[in-house]
Amino acid sequence: MSTQYEKMTTFKEGPLIIKMAIPSIITMLITNIYNMADTAFVGQLGTSASGAVGIVFGFMAILQSIGFLFGQGAGSILSRKLGSQDYDAANVTASTGLFCAGLLSIVATIICFIFLDPMVRILGSTETIAPFAKTYISYILIAAPFIVTSFSMNNILRFEGKAALGTVGMMTGAVLNIIGDAILMLVFHMGIAGAGLSTCISQIISFCILASMFIRRKSQIRLSIRYVKIDPRLILDIVGTGLPSLIRQGLNSVAVIALNMEAAVYGDAAIAAMSIVARIVFFVFSISLGVGQGYQPVCGFNYGAHKYDRVRRAFRFTFIFGECAMVILSGAAFFFSANLIGIFQKDPQVIAIGTRALQLQLISHLATPLSVVTEMTLQSTGRKFQASLLSSLKSGVIFIPLLFILADVRGLSGIQEAQPLTNILVLAPCIYYMKKFFEDLV
Repeated sequence: MSTQYEKMTTFKEGPLIIKMAIPSIITMLITNIYNMADTAFVGQLGTSASGAVGIVFGFMAILQSIGFLFGQGAGSILSRKLGSQDYDAANVTASTGLFCAGLLSIVATIICFIFLDPMVRILGSTETIAPFAKTYISYILIAAPFIVTSFSMNNILRFEGKAALGTVGMMTGAVLNIIGDAILMLVFHMGIAGAGLSTCISQIISFCILASMFIRRKSQIRLSIRYVKIDPRLILDIVGTGLPSLIRQGLNSVAVIALNMEAAVYGDAAIAAMSIVARIVFFVFSISLGVGQGYQPVCGFNYGAHKYDRVRRAFRFTFIFGECAMVILSGAAFFFSANLIGIFQKDPQVIAIGTRALQLQLISHLATPLSVVTEMTLQSTGRKFQASLLSSLKSGVIFIPLLFILADVRGLSGIQEAQPLTNILVLAPCIYYMKKFFEDLV
């Protein structure tokens, strides 16, 4: 334990962040390759099936938000506890967070199965997309408790500085998912049901691998039912700390639903195009986001150890590296936008709608590294309100009203422009909170 503490609080910040970030980047890249492969496989079934992937993507983001709520909430607290060398409190926090994640996901799964038909409609399905979406989402619901707790365990490992262990589980699941898609859809011709079954099986395997990391004591954190503490103050602290993640992921889901509803006016091609754009943009953004995730445990550990100069240097490195990555990757993707959309759908209407939306988002995402590192800093240091406010502004409070206004005023063009404009508008509050945080850090 002392060796891990020494590494997190004495090693040079830049190389340490990169070391912490590499597993997260690999996980996200592999996961996004799966997501895009899944989109490409399903896209062979037609435009409506491609639209169903976008619908289910919004629901999976909701599951992810529950996992992040408890995983990042418990993780942020335990990283500060480890920084102050309070290991018993770290074990209690992690175990309680994971228990709450599992319980809530089981309850949510039961409710969703009961209201499956209306839920698919609420998520934005059209008459032609709904049958595909219902088939796909049924398999996702079976795996839902495993998906949620896997995200929680992965975040707990990442916040203690053992992100590589989480990568093994998440990456294995993603690779198996791609293989499963190929076998079930191309060999057994199961259609979209094959894509759903492949996701279900791979997520359960991923859960087993992640759980084994704790069972085999590869982590310094001990997860056990005897460490679970049903203390309202602790649970509220976990939830409050993880709230920015819930808001970010939850509002993202609401935003996807709102986007699908507005795009549905222009047909299945519009829904499919915006779904494909979302996946490509997230893939491009994953390296910058992965570096930010590598920064979080470094920030939390050193803040807990009162090593504020290291927090400042780590922040500066993360922002500069993330911005450089976005300039290079966004620039490359910008010039090949139509080709990238064409990989997933050959429909000329989908390519036309997606190309403009993708190019606008790539330009505006040059502003996002600062907002990401600012939000992660506030969350990792326990500034719940400020982090939650930034998450809400970026993920929905600005975007959703802007989407409805622009869709009404500018039609399909407005739908394409809503997210890029949101990325730019959120910069002002981020700069304000960033300056205030470092002014108070004495």
